[in-house]
Amino acid sequence: MSKYLMAIDAGTGSVRAVIFDLNGNQLGVAQHEWEHKGYPEYPGSMDFDVKYNWQLTVDCIRTVLSSTGISSSDIAAISTTSMREGIVLYDENGEEIWACANVDSRAGAEVEELIAKDLSLERALYKISGQTFALGALPRILWVKKYMPEIYNKVKTITMLNDWLIYKLSGVLSVEPSNGCTTGMFNLEKRNWQPEISKKCGLKDDIFPSIFESGSVVGNVSESCSLITGLSTSTLVVAGGGDAQLGTIGVGAVLENQIAVLGGSFWQLECNTIIPKTDNHCRIRINCHAVPGLFQYEAIAFFPGLVMRWYRDGFCQLEKQIAQQINEDPYMLMDKEAEQIPAGSYGMMCAFSDVMNYISWKHASPTFTNFALDAEKFNRYTFYRSLLENAALVTKGHLEMVIELTGNRPTEIIFANGASKSKLWCQIMADVLGVNVKVPKVKEATALGAAICAGVGAGIYESIESASSALVLWDHQYTPNPENQKTYDKLFKSWKQMYSAQLKISDNGITEYMWKAPGL
Repeated sequence: MSKYLMAIDAGTGSVRAVIFDLNGNQLGVAQHEWEHKGYPEYPGSMDFDVKYNWQLTVDCIRTVLSSTGISSSDIAAISTTSMREGIVLYDENGEEIWACANVDSRAGAEVEELIAKDLSLERALYKISGQTFALGALPRILWVKKYMPEIYNKVKTITMLNDWLIYKLSGVLSVEPSNGCTTGMFNLEKRNWQPEISKKCGLKDDIFPSIFESGSVVGNVSESCSLITGLSTSTLVVAGGGDAQLGTIGVGAVLENQIAVLGGSFWQLECNTIIPKTDNHCRIRINCHAVPGLFQYEAIAFFPGLVMRWYRDGFCQLEKQIAQQINEDPYMLMDKEAEQIPAGSYGMMCAFSDVMNYISWKHASPTFTNFALDAEKFNRYTFYRSLLENAALVTKGHLEMVIELTGNRPTEIIFANGASKSKLWCQIMADVLGVNVKVPKVKEATALGAAICAGVGAGIYESIESASSALVLWDHQYTPNPENQKTYDKLFKSWKQMYSAQLKISDNGITEYMWKAPGL
């Protein structure tokens, strides 16, 4: 019997090949960073180099097999995950003819054109797909049609990046729902393509491949792929999913009403539901979960992880130097000092990401406010703590939105990925949200979610739900401090008013937005 599972994880900044045993233990990983080329003549463009990036992926596969000494014939199945929203277009021969990464934002003018064409169109499509134009494929494909008609005329198929990897492994063009739905061309409830959406936007309506639910077998490793990767043709290729959806599988959020917060460069709050009811105000995104039959309300906070990196590198050089000398994480040193600052940071607040408003998505210019010229109270650790609190306050706004839509108030949430390594941040999350915060032992869970899908396809696990429940182990649980919770409840009301005022300043052109969706 085969003993191992492989996952390929294609993130925004790198690609990894990871091997797990059947108990979910990571045995080896090989990784390559990659970059997405932009073109000055196309502002916001971020192409995905399929040829070079496949070469990097192949090297990761060969390297992890070599470094672990595991025979390819012992790998039962392989599955894939990737950044969402990145798309690949193919011609009639299955050749890739155009691809872009998720961070591509060249299609702002096309969003404006779609809105101008029909002011009610975006809201109408949201009711069907759970998506707006902000992150979807529709404006990007319209851009290709306008600026690269010779490419557009050849388009016969579209896939997402994780499905592109499935194609390179198996030779089968397919799409799975958890990432495919982010195109905005899906019928959310049916978990399948809705060609009429493309037609309404002036695009081809016959470029959609077959749907395979996550955990279903797409095929076997092809002979051509076997020759270049060293993988065995006996290894099954199994549909995976988008990174956030597989991340929730990897942290055990696989049942109705469970909520997970994935804290990385962006933060995603994912709330599982069996009824994908859309929001009348179009504020929140709704996706298919990678678990068949489940859906997710998704609220995204912009850049908490990147903001922390900026603050560390810009203001905490001393901590970085000391950390290097004692072989410690500088964030741990910063946390230790910030723990001495009282909850609420003496009333100081900051503005970075706003609570999500999917139909009109924009964030005020970054700012710190309401601090005094008192170095004892307002030092760099106070500012640091206010950043931790700010991310939690945004999450509280997202949680309240989900509670409003579902009528369900949770007693606990799962907090995972890089941010959950900070015990201070975990406690702040519990205090701000007023619920227990559970942290899994596996912090980087996306690849584990892909491995679980692979194992389900191979018949090793009965279902995604049972495998996730069995394999995910818990590190710690944080309970709210009642006094801190009262402080944060009061601060949240002030923070919302402050942010509204900061956003108006950006709306009036006095300051620049931190980010706004294309076309706004």
